Parts: sequence; structure tokens; C-alpha cells
Amino acid sequence: MSGLSLLRRNLIAILMVAIAGALLLPWQAKLQRESQAAHFRTIPLNLTLREQIGQSGFLAALSGFRAPLAALLWIDAHSAWEKTEWGRMAGLFNTVTTLQPHSLLYWDIAAWHMAWNASVAALQDAKQKSEVLRERARRQYIDLGRDFLERGIRNNPDNYLLYERLGILLRDKLEDHNAAADAFTKAASFPDAPIYIGRFAAYEMEKVPGREREAYDRLLTLYRQGKKQWMPSLFAKIHELEKKLNIPMDQRIPAEGATGSTPSR
Repeated sequence: MSGLSLLRRNLIAILMVAIAGALLLPWQAKLQRESQAAHFRTIPLNLTLREQIGQSGFLAALSGFRAPLAALLWIDAHSAWEKTEWGRMAGLFNTVTTLQPHSLLYWDIAAWHMAWNASVAALQDAKQKSEVLRERARRQYIDLGRDFLERGIRNNPDNYLLYERLGILLRDKLEDHNAAADAFTKAASFPDAPIYIGRFAAYEMEKVPGREREAYDRLLTLYRQGKKQWMPSLFAKIHELEKKLNIPMDQRIPAEGATGSTPSR
């Protein structure tokens, strides 16, 4: 085939792709407007995404193949995890969640890998001799995990899961008990949330100076829900707060409350 013929074929192919893109863009914009009108948050196909996944991937996403492309990139991210290529893994997770912003699994696992696996690996990095730099890297990965969860919540505000995961991260990785209490409280507000999340919220609240009374009232509410909430930790926290808040003796929950007693008020 002559060079001129090859050039002509390439120009024709480029022209066809351009025409297809031009035809699809109005439809994509219409779909985005309709999604926003229905109170869904979507991430548009833009130049940032094109830079992340390249021209071929961008055209695949534009053609409606977001889910398969995200799945392939997810596998690639798993491979990066096995090789401890944390930076590459973070970039891949960012692209995957951009392609599939309503998949809770992607946001959840991406945050876990960053805030737990990558942060621990950074702290234990034998190649980095500076403890200060290891700690800085650890915190950066934790912040990346938090960012994944917060962006996931913005795109999926009507589900308890990511609020719960955010509460766990704030509690276990950042020891921000005030923010953790608020995240667990929000998670517990959903009708399908597991009952233990309400206890998590109260336990974190009890650790915040100035919120002890709020925590005590919350724990009493949980106690009155019956045996499904009667965990040893619940009684222990209530008794601690009764002493701290100087609750009158006749209003305290008896120590044998776990066996079936009810509070005197």
C-alpha cells in the first residue's frame, strides 16, 4: 500500500471518530443534565479523564463502555497493589472511581488500600531512613483514603456504607473522635444501617470533651431499644458517664441491667 493511500485511510478513520464524537457529545450532555435533574451526581467525560485513560480509553468511555473499562483498570490496580506500586495504584483507583462514581465498592476498597495498606507500607519503608518522611508519607496516604471516601459520599449521599467507613478511618487512623462521632451518626440515620453503628457514634461522642451529656442521652436511647443493643460495652460506657455526670443513684441503670432490668426512669 502506498504512503498516500495509508495517509488517506488514516485521515478517513480520524474523521469518522471525530464525527462519532461530535454526534455523541450532545447526547452525553443531555444525559448528564437529566441525571443532575434527578439529583444524581455524575462525573463528566472531560479532558482530565482523557489524560488519565488515554485516547483509546476515552473513546471507549464516550461510547458507553465505562463499566467494562473500569473493571479492567480495577484489575490493573490490583496488580499494582501486589507489586506495592502505591502511586500508580492511587492513580488507577482515581480513574476507576471517575468512570464509575456510583459504585460503592470502588470507593470503599480504594480508600482501604490507601489509608491502611499504603500508609502502613510507607511507615515501614526500610528504604526511607528518615522517620519524619515516613510519617509524612503515611499521613498523605491516609488523607488520600479520606479523600476517596468523602468524594464517594458526595456522589452517593443516600447510603450509609461510606459514612460508616469514614467514621472508622477518622476513629482508627486520625483519632478525630468528634468527626468520627458525626460520621457514625449520619451513617446510623439510614433505615438500613446496622444497629451497631449507633453505638459507635455514642462511643466516639463520649470521648469528646463537652459532648458527654449528649453521649449519655444517646446511650440511654440505645439501651431502651432493648436487648438487641445490650452489649457489655454499652453498659460500661453508661456507667462511666453516670459517674462523670453525677447522675443521681436512683436514676442510674443497675449493674444487673443486662439480665433484664430496666432503668428507674
